[in-house]
Amino acid sequence: MGSSLLATDGYKFSMAEAGWPLRRETFYYSHRKGGQQVVPLDLESHVRALLPEPIESDYAYLARNSYEMGAAFKAAIQRKDKLVIRALPKGARFYSREPVFSVTGTSALVSWLEPLLLQLNFRIQVATQALADREALAKALAVVSCEEEKRIALETLDAVGVKPVPMTVDTEGYHARVVAVVRELVEAVKDPSRIFEVGLRAATCLEQHEIALRACKEAGVMRTSNVLGAERLGMIPVGTMGHEHVQRYGSDEAAFRAIRERRPERSSYLLDTYDTLTSGLPTAFRLIHEEPNSGDSIRFDSGDKKKQYTQAVSRAKEEGIKPVLILEDGLDAQATREFEELRSQYGWEPSKQFYGYGGFIVARTMANPFTRDRVAAVYKLAKTGHVPTMKFGNELAEGKQSIPGVPVVFRRRSGTGPIGLIGQEGEPVPEGYELLSGATPAVASAIPPAGAEDQRVAYTPATQALVDALRQQHFPQRPAHHS
Repeated sequence: MGSSLLATDGYKFSMAEAGWPLRRETFYYSHRKGGQQVVPLDLESHVRALLPEPIESDYAYLARNSYEMGAAFKAAIQRKDKLVIRALPKGARFYSREPVFSVTGTSALVSWLEPLLLQLNFRIQVATQALADREALAKALAVVSCEEEKRIALETLDAVGVKPVPMTVDTEGYHARVVAVVRELVEAVKDPSRIFEVGLRAATCLEQHEIALRACKEAGVMRTSNVLGAERLGMIPVGTMGHEHVQRYGSDEAAFRAIRERRPERSSYLLDTYDTLTSGLPTAFRLIHEEPNSGDSIRFDSGDKKKQYTQAVSRAKEEGIKPVLILEDGLDAQATREFEELRSQYGWEPSKQFYGYGGFIVARTMANPFTRDRVAAVYKLAKTGHVPTMKFGNELAEGKQSIPGVPVVFRRRSGTGPIGLIGQEGEPVPEGYELLSGATPAVASAIPPAGAEDQRVAYTPATQALVDALRQQHFPQRPAHHS
């Protein structure tokens, strides 16, 4: 059946217009934490079932809302036959940081998939808990947010051969909790128009997210990254730039200029793909100086945001510019109040400071514990054209770094060494290991599970060489670090 073209985040459309929609790219899905987990379904079939089915009214809606799409995007989104999926087989066990699957195809299409694919983390967590402790699972799923969430849970239990557990659907309770949270945020900033919602990637399913959006609207928040939700509920779709855009261009300046020079809308510069204070911030300010009255914004997304904020505001005042400040990633009501205090201390205008919330609105209000943050599920750009790429994050924080190239998993079958090796497509299989990506379920079941003492994952020499080369390219003065 496929999905609506609008069932993604707004920034996917703006990045496609400011990038190369027809370029061949590879993204991969992984959990950064959570230990041993299980694949409960045929991933390739699942991914293909999610692919968009565009209709003309979708493009008309996008054009009316600052996302008019060109011919290249429209062609790219139709090239489903070019999609290549390399996935761990159903029933396979995987470990933190291992690529569960990768998707290669036209840039616009493989990027578009991200929010819907990240919702897979719910299925994986349900399956993993079901196989480990059915009683704990019953407690965790006693109350669910919506009928679709219940259907997904039951479908997953059937897929792994575990009997259903009783579940009560409490949509009203979930809606009420979201309303309460959003009203608290509105009280903190005093103006709902300074808040936008970015929780599609944190939701378990589209139905759950639509309930959350209805609650946001009831509390006065009218902006969301969920384009389909905005269209259905009469809200405003928002979003400009993600890390993949900067990785695609290979430098903050090239990426920032592309978003400004290829789209007529106001630009928003994401600062932390390589390093917020040494690269992202000075580059963004350089461009803002060129057009100081254009209303462009800068977005803080990871690391010590208070330190980044104070340095940015101090520097902006010294340089006589007034960028709009956008704060996201892990914010809650208390952090919001603290940033509002900072704003008052520095005399920054309320109309120049906005806040985006995802998991705090959508996931922390869930009755079950199976949230995206619990396993840190990610979907990252790994190769653009012929060029491997990766996100480093601030201070080269290892937990936030992504994997470059076209990653695959090798699983140890004999001998000693890490239970998993993250290698590259086409790389010779290391001695004592089996290629697990793209294998059949029979191969997966033949590989013995690891004990707690050897649940360790490392890079192969080929992957490590890519990481080292990219590190040297972007941080030539910093010492090498090996995973």
